[in-house]
Amino acid sequence: MEYISTRDKNNSVSSTKAVIEGIAEDGGLFVPKEVKPIEDLNSLVGYSYNKLCKYVLSYFFDDIDDGLDEAVDKAYDEKFKNGVLKIRDLGDIAFLELYHGVSLSFKDIALSILPQLMRLSMEKEKIQEDMLILTATSGDTGKAALEGFKNLERFKVAVFFPNDGVSFIQERQMITQEGDNTYVFRLMGNFDDAQREVKDLFSDAEFLEELKKMNLRLTSANSINIARLIPQVVYYIYTYLEILNSGKLSKGEKINFCVPTGNFGNVLAAYYAHKLGVPINKLIVASNENNVLSDFFKTKKYNSNRKLIKTISPSMDILVSSNLERLLFDLTNDDELIKMKMKSLKESGYYSIDVDTDLFYADFMKQDEVERHIKTVFDKYNYIIDPHTAVAFGVYNKYLAETRDLTYTVIVSTASPYKFPKEILKAFNISAKDELDSINKLAILSGTEIPPQILDLFNKGQTREIVVDKGKMKEKLLNTIK
Repeated sequence: MEYISTRDKNNSVSSTKAVIEGIAEDGGLFVPKEVKPIEDLNSLVGYSYNKLCKYVLSYFFDDIDDGLDEAVDKAYDEKFKNGVLKIRDLGDIAFLELYHGVSLSFKDIALSILPQLMRLSMEKEKIQEDMLILTATSGDTGKAALEGFKNLERFKVAVFFPNDGVSFIQERQMITQEGDNTYVFRLMGNFDDAQREVKDLFSDAEFLEELKKMNLRLTSANSINIARLIPQVVYYIYTYLEILNSGKLSKGEKINFCVPTGNFGNVLAAYYAHKLGVPINKLIVASNENNVLSDFFKTKKYNSNRKLIKTISPSMDILVSSNLERLLFDLTNDDELIKMKMKSLKESGYYSIDVDTDLFYADFMKQDEVERHIKTVFDKYNYIIDPHTAVAFGVYNKYLAETRDLTYTVIVSTASPYKFPKEILKAFNISAKDELDSINKLAILSGTEIPPQILDLFNKGQTREIVVDKGKMKEKLLNTIK
């Protein structure tokens, strides 16, 4: 399959080259040149997760000659001892739990297979240099990337997280990270600062030349890399097929997915699943108070000129949603237009564009509403959800009130409640003396077991954390990895 840049359709590369490069030379994002529907999607009903993953990845990465099956089995092994995902059918809705991996976040699913896809791509492209994985994180990507690439030969991974922009548990997960090839940086800025500086380094000739001297090539573990995005498509297809198989849906009957999002990657993955044949009625885009996306879908105007609000759903505290560029390219098929709009976004923080977004519904939740919905879900279903999932539940309820659409809806649950114990207890007016106490009280409240990887965080000492000022990422990174 060919991949092209969103900013230059003539910039065409193989899938393996797209994986290695991460981002196009022109600053655009790689997208499949064409996504055709799977001929008989329903024939895949009953496939195991691994079998379906092999099928889908072989479609998108068809120039990887062999090793893909082994890579999938290596990615989704005992690390997911309770299964890659769980579908919690609660009668009128379902929650898709994607947080049963090492870091207790949906990012584990894609970041478990990403190192394997990169390794196979390096072999295919005969890459001699080692790879530097550079990643900005708003909370969950960082830990999942560090775990995915930990102690892997020929890889170094550097993660930048915003100061005071992640939860206590998310921060502990990163600063206690083990691995001889892992580097964790605390950026004195917000996530958008981190993401902007990371993206700029990909086109910084001086920086790339310095890496070359160290026998390193640069790529990304963020969803700007197509190999991070495509594995997420799998779980939407799998979920639809499982629900179809359960009898909740009949053949051809449509489904809704409600997705909490900041960088838009998880919604875009659902959109690609739709293009492959999943009969989606509506993709419900759920934002927190950093509601640039919901504003965009309502007005077709993207305006990032606003103050970033720190919320209890930090993985969504984002003002520049990178993956929206891929959707807009797909909807317009106009690389020059996208190039112009992204230039406007970089220079002025704003653009407007006329596109058909009827497949999407978007809205946002305020902080007090999020807390209320955490309690509502528990009172109604005896089920605990994290703040990001509560954002999605709240937006779904807005959608339901507005449309009366009774289409079976799956709410995507992206993180374990145990990553946000204090925030959840606040919804029940329960106080705790410290983080460990809040975790224990959450376990009592929910009647669930504390994940061992959460308890381990309190037994580990801090291993590494490097503080870096805004605008100094390049200098600090080069000095650290030498």
